[in-house]
Amino acid sequence: MTSTAPDARPGQDAGHPHGEESTSWQRRLRRFGHVPRPGIGLRERLVPPYARPGAQLWAVLGISPAMAGRLVRWSAWGGPLLVALVAGVLRFWRLGSPHALIFDETYYAKDSWALINQGYEGDWPKNIDKLILEDPSKVTVPVDPGYVVHPPVGKWIIGLGEQLFGFTPFGWRFMVAVLGTLSVLMLCRIGRRLFRSTFLGCLAGTLLAFDGLHFVMSRTALLDLVLMFFVVAAFGALLIDRDRARRRLADALPVDEEGVLRPDVDVAEHLRLGWRPWRIAAGVLLGLAFATKWNGLYILAAFGLTTVLWDVGARRTAGAIRPYTAVLKRDLLPAFVSTVPVAVLTYVVSWTGWIVTGKGYYRDWAQTDGKGGAWTWLPDWLRSLWHYEHQVYEFHVNLTSGHTYESNPWSWIVLGRPVSYFWAEQPGCAESATGKCSREVLAIGTPLLWWAACFALVYVLWRWIFRRDWRAGAIACGVAAGWLPWFLYQERTIFLFYAVVFVPFLCLAVAMMIGAMLGPGTSAVATDTGATGTGTGATGTGKGTGAGRETTAGAGLGPTWETGPPSGDVSSDWRRTLGAVAAGVLVLLIIWNFIYFWPIYTGTPIPDDSWRARMWLDTWI
Repeated sequence: MTSTAPDARPGQDAGHPHGEESTSWQRRLRRFGHVPRPGIGLRERLVPPYARPGAQLWAVLGISPAMAGRLVRWSAWGGPLLVALVAGVLRFWRLGSPHALIFDETYYAKDSWALINQGYEGDWPKNIDKLILEDPSKVTVPVDPGYVVHPPVGKWIIGLGEQLFGFTPFGWRFMVAVLGTLSVLMLCRIGRRLFRSTFLGCLAGTLLAFDGLHFVMSRTALLDLVLMFFVVAAFGALLIDRDRARRRLADALPVDEEGVLRPDVDVAEHLRLGWRPWRIAAGVLLGLAFATKWNGLYILAAFGLTTVLWDVGARRTAGAIRPYTAVLKRDLLPAFVSTVPVAVLTYVVSWTGWIVTGKGYYRDWAQTDGKGGAWTWLPDWLRSLWHYEHQVYEFHVNLTSGHTYESNPWSWIVLGRPVSYFWAEQPGCAESATGKCSREVLAIGTPLLWWAACFALVYVLWRWIFRRDWRAGAIACGVAAGWLPWFLYQERTIFLFYAVVFVPFLCLAVAMMIGAMLGPGTSAVATDTGATGTGTGATGTGKGTGAGRETTAGAGLGPTWETGPPSGDVSSDWRRTLGAVAAGVLVLLIIWNFIYFWPIYTGTPIPDDSWRARMWLDTWI
């Protein structure tokens, strides 16, 4: 059986499986580091293998091949679980401290308690916080409905912790800490799948575990960490769907008489990819994100576009001449149905408590103020819900009242203005020159991690634009979807902690940059595996967000390889040694920076002068 792809013509890239012409645009890209795709196997391009340590490494460590195989299999889950365990210990340590309703916990902890007890939020008295902290058993849930401006999913989740452990600081923070820990585990696995490297996956999860903003948000009963959890879970589900769809294409392609997989136009343009449960799961997760905070809508749109572009890349790699047309005919409608309607339905279902109790705010609007009009044929509960949503939208877009800790989204990436959640001053502190100790919970990222992420984002954008690396595009999409929409509302009162939704993607960007610092782990011939995922290059295809062309990048993305380190190349060994030292120093400095800021992440009392030493910028006070 032979390939249906056209024969190469003069001027084409020899390694290109379709024989595409080397255009002037591609030639210009090479000035910035673009490298044409090498002649690697089609199956490896569609379904890249995972990196594995070479035999030389095991020989140096004195480990037998059988044991080495078991360690590699164990590390796929053992490494992420170990990182998640560390993250969990950090997040649950003295979770009930401070014993207070800090920052917006005064809203969400009480609304969650009302939801879990009566199905809708109540109108709480203004002076109830002190009684809740002193004796929650004496607190009565108000039956009058309260006006709330966020959907209910995040509050249902917070309320589950309160149901398990009581109406206490530990109770209302418990489930958020659980989700914060699980998000570290998920990012390890997502990074492993994205980079095809267990090491880099665990590195990304470790960076998230030691990020200060993620840490503080994991210990505070606010909605943004819950939103972040569902966004990361949806991204992971779409990655799994991408791998399965490409494997299905690879299995359907013809094999020639030499056993080599060949591209086929007919298969690539007409094969239906069938049932895709992971894409539906992503739709549910994005609906839960939207049902936690409304900015999940922007992420739904961005991820929906990304997964369609991934299909374009997969069909192009498989041999499609008109991949966009093929996706338009075969994939676009299923992709839309499995994400957008599923997400909308999930959102509506999340309001079940408000619907069935009939006592929530605006619940009877359709029977009172909303009588008449052209939409009376709709159910009353649906018209009331629509009116409620419109009122909430008007509230959000017109929220321009000033706040001490508000910040412009331009300043988020450099941590220009963090948010103080809790502050207390303790007199009589013998260790302080001023005689005072300070306690603060400051919502701020680990500075060295975020400042390194500034450079990592530049690298990611360069790698996506000029090296056509789909992984860089996927990371950039996650950051943009969580960050850029806030630039549309710069007059609104907004805060740095909203940025927690894209912190995992910053960690992926830094991990990708560190992989490049480590450099290629194989000889010049072996580095061709970069496009297959075992070494350096991209594994995706196509154009658009998250769908860059496959390339062999010149920089490594992991320290472990099939064939071991290069031999006889002194300059390569020296470059890799320097890269490993620089990467190791950067990671250790980030962890040290987190430890140094630990007191102001946890509200630990420290001398006033020590607190001031941690205020590196005047805007942090």
